[in-house]
Amino acid sequence: MLNLKVGGVPEHFNYPWYITLKNKSYTKENINLRWKDFPGGTGAMCKALRSGEIDIAIVLTEGIIKDIINGNPSKITQTFVKSPLIWGIHVGAKSKFQHIDDLEKATIAISRYGSGSHLMAIVNAHNRGWNLDELKFKVVGDLQGGIAALTDGSADYFMWEHFTTKPLVDNGTFRRLGDCPTPWPCFVVAVRDEVLESNFEEVQKVLNIINACTRDFKSIPQIDQTLSVRYEQQLNDIQEWLSITEWNDGTPMTEELISSVQNKMIALNVIDSKEDSDKLIRNMYI
Repeated sequence: MLNLKVGGVPEHFNYPWYITLKNKSYTKENINLRWKDFPGGTGAMCKALRSGEIDIAIVLTEGIIKDIINGNPSKITQTFVKSPLIWGIHVGAKSKFQHIDDLEKATIAISRYGSGSHLMAIVNAHNRGWNLDELKFKVVGDLQGGIAALTDGSADYFMWEHFTTKPLVDNGTFRRLGDCPTPWPCFVVAVRDEVLESNFEEVQKVLNIINACTRDFKSIPQIDQTLSVRYEQQLNDIQEWLSITEWNDGTPMTEELISSVQNKMIALNVIDSKEDSDKLIRNMYI
């Protein structure tokens, strides 16, 4: 039996992995797949892919593109969630800031450099015409670090997925000043090159299984109630999230899409130049 390790954020987007693991869908294909939570997000997963701690990662599109360009020996095999991710822009409950435009010179809490919270802060600043060279960042590790930094005042605002942070807005830990959606499909599946070379067909089987689950995910009876309880979310918030979230149906990442994302990242000064698509993506269904 082949051992494979997959990592992702412990959020509602990845519940299909829980379902397929619980159903032993991979074991039936002679694959021993093990899941690892990464509360620190994409930056932590990129590091884990590089070290071989995990073989497959469900990561933010912008983060893994930047890291592969910077030498991560992995490839994007497909999108996982093809709709945008909605990033909430949060300040502490007692913050003096009342509007997003007040944050132009403020210190931004980020989980890691190269993470979604870092890159989306740049996207937000670019959208608002701020000077990107003047942005100030404080690395806080994860969501809990963001809570601490905004509470003690060592950082001024923190961007994290809207629905994950909604309970913190509801209980008064954060105030949300607004949202910033990603200008691209939000999550992709990345696989280490070594694994793709040695176990290509097994990776195909993993993708087929998870794609079959996400294809029918919204029609699972009472899935909204299940997610509400598991992730401690209000039912109406989960229902809203389900209504705007679209998973991939198994179609590969295209050269056109990867080129478009890179063009946007160049405009944001996140990457310096475009890479050929064959350095970034691997078509699993040739």
